[in-house]
Amino acid sequence: MSEVYAFIEAEKTTHKVALLRRLLKVARSSFYAWLAGGKARSARKATDDALAHEITVLHLASTPGCADLDTT
Repeated sequence: MSEVYAFIEAEKTTHKVALLRRLLKVARSSFYAWLAGGKARSARKATDDALAHEITVLHLASTPGCADLDTT
């Protein structure tokens, strides 16, 4: 459903939000709740990206030479 909300957000400069919501059968409250949660989603993505980077660094540091092993 996020893709639909993102589409409405992207197209709101060329079409009225009410029209887009009606055509896509999206409740007004749902769209604006999604819109209000944008900062929280961005913060969560940044946290997730930082954690993924940290996990990768720790994994590489804990397995020295592992990439050089021949598994054939």
